[in-house]
Amino acid sequence: MTRRTFSPRSILFFLASFFAFVSIACGSTAPTTSPTAVVEIPATPTAEILIPVTGGGDEAAPALPEFRRLTLEYPPTMKLGSGSDVIILTLEVDAQGNITPTAQIDGNVTQGEIVEIPNLYETHNVTAEAYYEVTGLNVTPKGSTFQPLKQGERIRFTWSVQPQDVGTYGGTIFLFLNFENRETGEKDRKEISIQIFDIKVVDFFGFSTNFVKTSGVVGSVLGVIVGFPFFDDIVKYLFGRLTSDKGKQGKSKKKK
Repeated sequence: MTRRTFSPRSILFFLASFFAFVSIACGSTAPTTSPTAVVEIPATPTAEILIPVTGGGDEAAPALPEFRRLTLEYPPTMKLGSGSDVIILTLEVDAQGNITPTAQIDGNVTQGEIVEIPNLYETHNVTAEAYYEVTGLNVTPKGSTFQPLKQGERIRFTWSVQPQDVGTYGGTIFLFLNFENRETGEKDRKEISIQIFDIKVVDFFGFSTNFVKTSGVVGSVLGVIVGFPFFDDIVKYLFGRLTSDKGKQGKSKKKK
């Protein structure tokens, strides 16, 4: 029996094949690397500025606005030299939320409107600001005046006006509400109303500006004529002519 021997080349080929097989087998069992997944973090919702809520329940409901009646009372005509008069601006509503009617005062014009006010009394300090802007009248107080505004309570602004000359004066009353957040101290200013009106100033006897000016011109002309030299002689001469003409007419009638 012939003994089979392996050549060195065969042994090297066998070893190379064995190691290659082992490498392939080990590679098939290694964990597979996958690309990294990018996870987006959800954005945090921005907190909204909400109006304070009223009532109960699971869901919050915005507070209802407060409606008020704004009333302006002013004199349409003033007499020069008769003293001062008043202008009144009122913002009112009763405790039940009903708008309070306003009676008309004799001699003054009363005009009103309904205004809407944000109901922020629970969380804010609310202050009403008003000022009367006019040229040609003495106004007291001057500039802005402030009053705290509370839910259901009435506020009233009063101005004293005094004219210095006859004429028609147009003025404007501005009304603002100032809100201050009690927690954050943040402040805000909201325009509520603008009232535009005229006040006519006449002289003590009730004459208008045009009449006073015309009367002044006529009076000045008459004063110049009366003060003119020889005015007395001219009047006597004219009076004598009229008297002599009447006398001649009387004599002519007698001769007939």
